[in-house]
Amino acid sequence: MEGSVRLLACLVCVLPMGSYVRTKRETTGNLLNTDVHSAPSQHWSMQVPAEVSAMAGEAAVLPCTFTHPHRHYDGPLTAIWRSGEPYAGPQVFRCAAASGSKLCQTALNLHGRFRLLGNPRCNDLSLRVERIALADGGRYFCRVEFTGDIHDRYESRHGVRLRVTAAPRIVNISVLPGPAHAFRALCTAEGEPPPALSWSGPAQGNGSAAGQGLGQGRGHQVTAELPTLVHDGRYTCTASNSLGRAEASVYLFRFHGASGASAIALLLGALGLKALLLLGVLAARASRHQLEHPDTQDTPPWPQAQESNYENLSQMSPQGPPAAACSLQGAPQPPAPTCAP
Repeated sequence: MEGSVRLLACLVCVLPMGSYVRTKRETTGNLLNTDVHSAPSQHWSMQVPAEVSAMAGEAAVLPCTFTHPHRHYDGPLTAIWRSGEPYAGPQVFRCAAASGSKLCQTALNLHGRFRLLGNPRCNDLSLRVERIALADGGRYFCRVEFTGDIHDRYESRHGVRLRVTAAPRIVNISVLPGPAHAFRALCTAEGEPPPALSWSGPAQGNGSAAGQGLGQGRGHQVTAELPTLVHDGRYTCTASNSLGRAEASVYLFRFHGASGASAIALLLGALGLKALLLLGVLAARASRHQLEHPDTQDTPPWPQAQESNYENLSQMSPQGPPAAACSLQGAPQPPAPTCAP
């Protein structure tokens, strides 16, 4: 009886050994997420760091190593990285290695910014991300699939978190109409950590007044509004976080209307100026027309002048020989007569 009780107790201790176990351990100063699936005949595990930090615009490396229970596996395999969530998140990188090959041919590379650094044949799926942006922040999950004679696959459940940091950058600043013919200003900046925004602008006299805008965050962006712009002049938005600061400005100049009499005088003056310009244009056109087309009656042609001179000379000397016959040009002339003294 006592031996049966001991045997039952041993069975109770052995049964939990085949269950799914998740552990976290400290290795070389970095917190690792280790997913372990253990059973009497197989053993899978993946090690990824809990978080990786990088500056926007630079490159980041997402480490991932794994172990598997299949010794000397040399069949075809596929390495996959996905973002957002495990198993169902969108893939950002995928490559496949043929049987016996150590080269993993890239089949998917989102935006051309992902590159496999590790060698899947050596149980390394580490990934490099180029030119990271604030939108790249989040969790990434590595996965390996054996697709030869042995069909098996494993994926990290926790993944690695990519934390992207960035100095402030103002993405938009503008002046918009407000209620009751007033104006308001909006400023939107982005950065990580999210920046703090403040406004400064003109006040009474020659001084300047500074005011903190009401900031509203959305992701990595923060928006601050200056609800009422009282004075004309320059308004500056300043964004700052632990990595730096940025500034941008807008200018407000409102049109101040004149009185009724002044407005009428300005209108009449403008009309008078237009009339003078019109008269000047007409006079210039008339002068140009006279130069291009002169009047034919003012300057009679040369043959009419010759005939008139001839008639006048004939009337002045009716009895004498025709003196003009000696001076006419262009007509055939008879032999000159002998003139007696």
